Parts: sequence; C-alpha cells; structure tokens
Amino acid sequence: MTKKINVALVDDHHMMRTGLVNTVNAMGDYRVTLEAGNGAELVEQLTAMDLNAPDAPTIAVVDLSMPVMDGYATMNWLSKHAPQVLSLALTFDATDDAMVRAVHAGARGYVLKSEPPQVLRTALDSLVNTGYYYTQELMAVQLRSTMEQRREELSRAKVMERITERELEFLTLVCDEAEFTYDVIAERMGVQRRTVDNYRTALFEKFDLRSKTGLVLFAMRWKLVAGR
Repeated sequence: MTKKINVALVDDHHMMRTGLVNTVNAMGDYRVTLEAGNGAELVEQLTAMDLNAPDAPTIAVVDLSMPVMDGYATMNWLSKHAPQVLSLALTFDATDDAMVRAVHAGARGYVLKSEPPQVLRTALDSLVNTGYYYTQELMAVQLRSTMEQRREELSRAKVMERITERELEFLTLVCDEAEFTYDVIAERMGVQRRTVDNYRTALFEKFDLRSKTGLVLFAMRWKLVAGR
C-alpha cells in the first residue's frame, strides 16, 4: 500500500477546518495528522514532536487570516524552524499584495478557499512532486511585483543622485529620534547655522518640500535613513 502524505491544517474556523479535513482525507493519498486553530497552536505542536516521526506533517495548509499568530507569521516560522514542512497558503484574499506577501513569508503555493477540491488536490500533488504550486496567476503577480520593485529601486536611485553627502547627513540628523533643533544639527555637523539652512533650502527646492515634517516623511518614503 502506498504511504499517505501527512498534512497539517491550520485554520481558526472550526467548520472550515473540519470540511478541509474531510476533503483531504477523502483524496486517498493524503491524511490529516495535525490540526491547529492558529499559528501558535501549530508551533506548540510541532515543537513538541519529532519532525521525523511517521505522523509528522510533510505539508502545512495555512489560512492567512487568523488571530494570535496569522498565516504569514506561521509560514515564516515554518521556513526558519521546520523547512521540511512545505507551506500552502489558503485564503479568500486574492489581492496581489496578499499573494506576494505570502510567497515572501515562505508559501510554496497559494489556493483560494473558493476553489473546488480538485484545485487543492492539484496543489498538494504539485508540492509533493516539485516542492511548489505556482499557477499562471501567481507567477504573473510575482512578475508584476518584481517589475514594481525594480521601478521603485530606479526611482530611489534617481533621488539619491540628487542628494549630496552633506545633505544626506543633514537629513539623517533631522530624522533622529532625538528631534534635534537646527542649531544642534549645525553643531553636530560642525558648520554654521546658515549652512544648515542652505541644506534645508536645497532639499526643499529639489523635492518640493515645505517643512521639517516633510523632510522626515520624504526620508521615510525613499528609505534614505536607516531605521525609518
């Protein structure tokens, strides 16, 4: 007899989880050996068991929206502490942001709760055979995300080209949690207050800014200062 693949189901809705248990167990090649109502419960159970044991899960089907520890945090934990357990994201949320965030968290695939059971079966089979379940839609989303990230990087590079080293040093001090006054910033930079005013004016004019708060928001927007 062919050995069945062990599956963990993580979903905070009991009725949904029960339905998934019945669906997975009815597939024949798979069996649910672990259930959890959120990520924290899954972590507790996995931490207490031998992941090489016969009933240890090979795949974890994880709902993204859960209390206590959501699906993103759960899959991130799995990728770091139990990488042999392959994560399959399960959700009603079909937005690009949710899909990309799930993949970045460690999801090997993505299935909508509105899909028929055969799609879940296809996803599980793909994870077992290839380690991934990437649909055309998910690959398109990843491509769009990559392109958007590249555009963001190019835009940030152009911003950086327009800022001198001393202006960046000034901007870093402006964004400091100590909320330095311009006089203190001048002292720390070893320049006159008038020079600091020139740095501020230059940044205002280059990027159409109006205030100190605008400088801070600008630095945050373009990730110009560490920790912001």
